[in-house]
Amino acid sequence: MERTLHLLLVYCWFFQVGFASLNLTLPGQHPYPEAVALDVHRKVNESLSRRRILTQSSDCLTGNPIDDCWRCDPNWEKDRQRLADCGIGFGQYALGGKGGRFYVVTDSSDDDAVNPKPGTLRYAVIQSEPLWIIFSANMLIRLSEELIFNSYKTVDGRGANVHIVGGGCITLQYVTNVIIHNVHIHHCYQSGETLVRSSPTHYGWRTMSDGDGINIFGARDIWIDHCSLWNCKDGLIDVIMGSSAITISNNHFAHHNEVMLLGHSDDYLPDSGMQVTIAFNHFGRELIQRMPRCRRGYIHVVNNDFTRWEMYAIGGSGNPTINSQGNRYIAPFDFNAKEVTKRVDTMTDEWKDWNWRSEGDIMVNGAFFVASGQGVEEKYERAYSVEPKSAAYIDQLTANAGVFRSRHNHLGKWAADGNGAGVTLVGNSGVFEEDLDSGGVGTRLAATTTALTVLACSLILSRSV
Repeated sequence: MERTLHLLLVYCWFFQVGFASLNLTLPGQHPYPEAVALDVHRKVNESLSRRRILTQSSDCLTGNPIDDCWRCDPNWEKDRQRLADCGIGFGQYALGGKGGRFYVVTDSSDDDAVNPKPGTLRYAVIQSEPLWIIFSANMLIRLSEELIFNSYKTVDGRGANVHIVGGGCITLQYVTNVIIHNVHIHHCYQSGETLVRSSPTHYGWRTMSDGDGINIFGARDIWIDHCSLWNCKDGLIDVIMGSSAITISNNHFAHHNEVMLLGHSDDYLPDSGMQVTIAFNHFGRELIQRMPRCRRGYIHVVNNDFTRWEMYAIGGSGNPTINSQGNRYIAPFDFNAKEVTKRVDTMTDEWKDWNWRSEGDIMVNGAFFVASGQGVEEKYERAYSVEPKSAAYIDQLTANAGVFRSRHNHLGKWAADGNGAGVTLVGNSGVFEEDLDSGGVGTRLAATTTALTVLACSLILSRSV
């Protein structure tokens, strides 16, 4: 047994070295990240132009390409799954539960993490099939343990006021295609040392969790949009262990220390393929640091509003690429905390070649961004062929950041009226309804052998130290 473990460790060490030297990519990793950045600007430009042209005929358009994609339809609740077509950036291909049935959460309880009751959110997110999950009423869901998702799920809180608090909170571990939209996530604390179910056929022992609001672990094609997050034990959102194809957009962050961590460690090579878009978010009151804190990977920070961090806004180590475009950075009054950027525990001779770039950003109250990198102009030329929108548009692009304050009551309503395309939801526990407009779910692709080997080796190596 000891010899077998030794051979596995040797194999994994060579695999990790080979991963770096051969430049193998993660599933979902885009070969040209600058092209994805360019595409974000193209969509913003188109949406802003549409707003200028149609401003007299529509008071709905904001120039935010995500919101303008679906929100101007007064009957959006009859076509909820259109949201899945509105993504931008690296996570734009996240399907969530598109093409699947609707599931209506009617029970806010979370009493049993191994055998959850039908009608609860936990029962919905562990199912094997794609589901579009909505809520029958306003809810405060107090989690007893981590809420572990299965793949191909959308949690859609539009039309209801949904708060998720408690143990865990949300864990997206080794899954794909998840959309979390329009929910409050806060007051999450550590939990674990117990059994938790992750699918209809599996439950297992969970060690103590970190207490993140959302923990994205070895996952891909993930989109977090229009959520409000604050006051959790560890991070509000952590993206680690080879996760990629992530978009974090239109969220509101407040009242927290370490806001967002991207990357497991400086030495974890698979995170070199991590690609994350951070767009149209409002980093609000009483935030201290990590907006985000990056280790490796390519991070596109675009059209966000940063208001008075206490230590720094964007930090990093392990040579991440940080592409900051069209943001507004409002520095705190503390003279010693004006710098937007922080290279964490790294000497200047090492970080001077890292590609950190600021383009079209507006610096307020003495804020300044320390750029770095050799040949940075050539590296970003494609991304800058469309000028990023400056802070002149930040107010309108981020006006609705966080959970929507809806003027209309659409609690749990989605069905079309009078044409046989659906039925009005009733108060049954865990209502399933077919989405008759979808043409079937289609084939779901599994993770590649490379990804599985990376994850297996990561676990072996982490348990050997």
